Amino acid sequence: MTAAPPAGSGTAEPGGGTPRRTAVGLLLGVALVALLADLGTKQLALSHLTGRGPVSLLGGAVYLTLTRNSGAAWSIGSDHTWIFPLITIGVIAWIGWMALRLRSLPWAVSLGLVLGGALGNLTDRIFRAPGHFVGHVVDMVSLFDPYGQVWPVFNLADSALVSGVTLAVILELTGRQRDGRRAGAAPDDPADTDGATAGSEQRGRA
Repeated sequence: MTAAPPAGSGTAEPGGGTPRRTAVGLLLGVALVALLADLGTKQLALSHLTGRGPVSLLGGAVYLTLTRNSGAAWSIGSDHTWIFPLITIGVIAWIGWMALRLRSLPWAVSLGLVLGGALGNLTDRIFRAPGHFVGHVVDMVSLFDPYGQVWPVFNLADSALVSGVTLAVILELTGRQRDGRRAGAAPDDPADTDGATAGSEQRGRA
């Protein structure tokens, strides 16, 4: 005789032990933190660096220098600012599609960082001068040179984007999939399920 599962225990998510709601919640939480941190640091830069020369930190390894960028890194595409919001909206839509089968916490962090960074720079493109969808992005961090000659001047949104993409590459290389499984593992592989799923099966045999 098979015992009925306890009330409220729920159904195990396919392919992994993390419920989709938890993973998506983490994604949105990471994105919100990244977005708010980016907006906050940009406001601080505008308040304290406007009209000032570069501020040297860590013996010249880092400089704080306020710039407004109409393009991408190294001002690429500065004459076509309008295209960057369209690309960003496409990225946001792609993340939404990815979230439909998201059950991996590391992937949730990765996608949350990308989403938060994308929204941070999109906010600048939409709301900052010189106009809607052609606004200039506020950058303020330069490495090893006060004017971005060694590395493009960037902001916290850029850092979140790069960190999220780097983490995504690592997850892909290590075979971690967005649904919580590892590449090559069978869907019903006991080694690929979490302890909650195993415990549910044991209760079912009682």
